[in-house]
Amino acid sequence: MPKSPHIAESTSNSFSLDEKDLAILRILQQNARATVKEISDKVHLSTTPVHERIKRMEETGIIKQYATLVDHTKVKKGLMVICYVSLKQHNKNAGAKFIKSIQEMHEVIECYNISGEFDFMLKVVEESMDAYYNFHVNKLSQAENIGHVQSVFVMGIIKQTHVLVY
Repeated sequence: MPKSPHIAESTSNSFSLDEKDLAILRILQQNARATVKEISDKVHLSTTPVHERIKRMEETGIIKQYATLVDHTKVKKGLMVICYVSLKQHNKNAGAKFIKSIQEMHEVIECYNISGEFDFMLKVVEESMDAYYNFHVNKLSQAENIGHVQSVFVMGIIKQTHVLVY
C-alpha cells in the first residue's frame, strides 16, 4: 500500500500526524463508538477520507485497539494492587518465561518492564484481600525466577485516563 501523504514515518517508528488526524484521535479517545459520519461532521471532512485515515492509523499501529473501560469496583474487582517484581536471573530466556507467565494471569491487567530496584511493575485487580493473597501465594510467587515481590495497595484513584494529549 502506498504511504499516506498525511502520515509520514519518522526514524523513531513514530508517525507525524496532521491536525485532522489528531482531531480524529481526540474524538475517538473520548468516544470510541463515534461513527465515521459523526467524526467527519466534527473534523469537516467527508466520510471516505475519515474512514481511510482511521484505517491507516489502525494499520500503522497508532490506534492499537478499541476498549471498554470498566469500573473495577462494580464488577467485584475493587482491590487494586501495584506489585513490584524483581527476578533472580536477568537473561533473555528467564525474562521471556516470566513475561509468558504474567500474560496468562488474568488478575494482572497491566505489566511494565521498569528500571531501578525492580524489573517489573504489575497492576493487579482482585475481589478482596483474601483473593489477592491467594493470587500472590499460588500464582505470582510460583512463577519461575521470582526474586522479590513488593505489594503496594491502592487506597484511592485520583486520576485514571487513557487519553493522550498532543
